[in-house]
Amino acid sequence: MLEYIIKRILSIIPILIVVSLMVFFLIHLTPGDPAAVILGPAATITALENLRAEMGLDMPFHEQLMTWFSNVIRGDLGNSLFMKKTVLEAFMDHLGPTLSLAIMGQMIAILISIPLGIIAANNRGSNIDRAVSIFSTLGISIPNFLLALFLVLIFSVALSLFPVAGYRPLSAGLWPHIRYLTLPAVTLGIIQAALLTRVTRSSMLEVLNNNYIKTAYSKGLSEWAVIIKHAFRNAFIPILTAIGQSFAQLVVGAIVVETVFNIPGIGQLLINAISRRDFQVIQGAILLIATTFIIINLVIDLLYGLLDPRVRLNRK
Repeated sequence: MLEYIIKRILSIIPILIVVSLMVFFLIHLTPGDPAAVILGPAATITALENLRAEMGLDMPFHEQLMTWFSNVIRGDLGNSLFMKKTVLEAFMDHLGPTLSLAIMGQMIAILISIPLGIIAANNRGSNIDRAVSIFSTLGISIPNFLLALFLVLIFSVALSLFPVAGYRPLSAGLWPHIRYLTLPAVTLGIIQAALLTRVTRSSMLEVLNNNYIKTAYSKGLSEWAVIIKHAFRNAFIPILTAIGQSFAQLVVGAIVVETVFNIPGIGQLLINAISRRDFQVIQGAILLIATTFIIINLVIDLLYGLLDPRVRLNRK
């Protein structure tokens, strides 16, 4: 198992190198002068030249690349010119709200999708199955910002159960923290639940057709004992894959929902950095988001090896 873990960890190093290079080229090949955007149209030529020198933009392209790459290896992602702090500090300041939102959204998605997927697979072709399919189709089709506005209109404006927007950190109390995150988390959770429901249903249908399920029934086991203990347990690997991917998407893809509900997360950090052309923050945040996505997938890969020894044996 240790050899498998080491191989999987080493395999992400080339990916991180490629991602770092792509992030650098993406930002530096974008048209526009960051110094001119930051200082505005009234800036003098001397001020522009001084700021370019301070930001390292006066160096040749290959020297900028080598400087950026060597700094990244040391964990130095640069400094934000607007927030007067390092990029890593700015990212960590905004990570808490995004993580809280992603965890809540993932919990809601799992609580909705796994029971619905199991019930739909166990009642294949019935009205229940068709109703679950309609829910999945609607959840996949509706844009997250539109669903967010519907929830605000019903539960905030009409019923006054939840705040329209805003955020309260966990330090302000557990209930205020949950109350402000409920609607955005439900928005993300329903959309992810639609995808997870389909995966759960498909995975369960494949397992329910196997002979050992018929054998379990012939032994006199109850229906739910067969479904949960035998079927779901063997169908869980594809479901785990979908859960890991959906959580990664929740962490990196909540920008629109955070904007609608005015949550000071990673999405707001990126939007502000783009509008200010704070390219150090843009580079660092995108790199950290990509790294988070890669690490989540690495954890899912390692869980494969723990849950199913055949996975790590096949990958040696």
